[in-house]
Amino acid sequence: MRTRQRSWLVLALITAIALVLSACAAPPAPSAAPAPAEPQAAPSEGGDQGITMALVIGVQGDAFYITMAKGAQDKAEELGVNLIVDGPPEWDAVKQTAIVDAMIARGVDVMAIAANDKQAMIEPLQRANDAGIKIISVDTFIGDGDYVNGPVTFPLSYIGSDNVEGGKIACEALIEAIGGQGKLYIQNTVPGVSTTDQREQGCKEEIDAVDGVELVGVDYNDDNSSKAAEQTTAVLQREPDLGGIFGTNLFSARGAAQAVSNAGLTGVVKIANFDAPESAIEDLRNNVVDLVIAQLPYQMGQVAVEYAVKAMEGDMDAIQPRFRTGYVIITRDNVDTEEAQKAIYKSE
Repeated sequence: MRTRQRSWLVLALITAIALVLSACAAPPAPSAAPAPAEPQAAPSEGGDQGITMALVIGVQGDAFYITMAKGAQDKAEELGVNLIVDGPPEWDAVKQTAIVDAMIARGVDVMAIAANDKQAMIEPLQRANDAGIKIISVDTFIGDGDYVNGPVTFPLSYIGSDNVEGGKIACEALIEAIGGQGKLYIQNTVPGVSTTDQREQGCKEEIDAVDGVELVGVDYNDDNSSKAAEQTTAVLQREPDLGGIFGTNLFSARGAAQAVSNAGLTGVVKIANFDAPESAIEDLRNNVVDLVIAQLPYQMGQVAVEYAVKAMEGDMDAIQPRFRTGYVIITRDNVDTEEAQKAIYKSE
């Protein structure tokens, strides 16, 4: 009897334990499904505006482009734009194209570029435009620079000097410096660069408009001062009564000045230098050159960033297809004025 009772007790205990274990193993009662998480935006490379802009300069180490980049960076910090500045180590459309392709791969929103060649850079920039990148020309242009009626219309704006007018201004001042008559010579860089092509054009137009002034020749130095010096030496030997030389950029004017100095004609043959880095101002003070024509690259950089923001905001009416910046003519008489000092390009 006791054995049977004990067996029943053991059986009851086992049953109770089984029920407890079964309850512990049962799944929890269903609860309401959690609400889906809000999608998170991908982190932006940009600043407050969420805009990433590339400034592709013409060449590294040039005071003109260093000053332009400074203007762009100052405005980018003001407007909250992430700015990337890059450029080829030398003036070369192939090397600049590689930078453009890198910016396409990076997915920048806007690209402002000083194109190294007005024809060769059309196709690379068309690729960038097709990838959804907004294109702005700064300093130089592609096609003919008329982005409304010209052969190339996809860039939003061309921001830069009126280089035909700049050439006229330079040669008008040079003609005045040689007494209103005489022989002039043009030292240029590379055919096909929009800015220097137009400066040559403007100078020629000014020469044609003035009686008693003759253009004796144009040479291209491939942005090489030594070559410019050799070419100018040959001209001085051929034209001993040469009155003045227009150098369409720093390297052209510097090479021409070296040849004039070697010939013992410093101060006799007047030299106009287009662009105003600190070294050109030093040349002016030392009577190596007689005129320095300063552009406004700092302003170009600032306007490019302002236009980038307007473009990303969709405010196209605020963007001028052609924004012309001006010039300052610097001579030994006005070099220390506030206007002239502000116009000098800084190398850092």
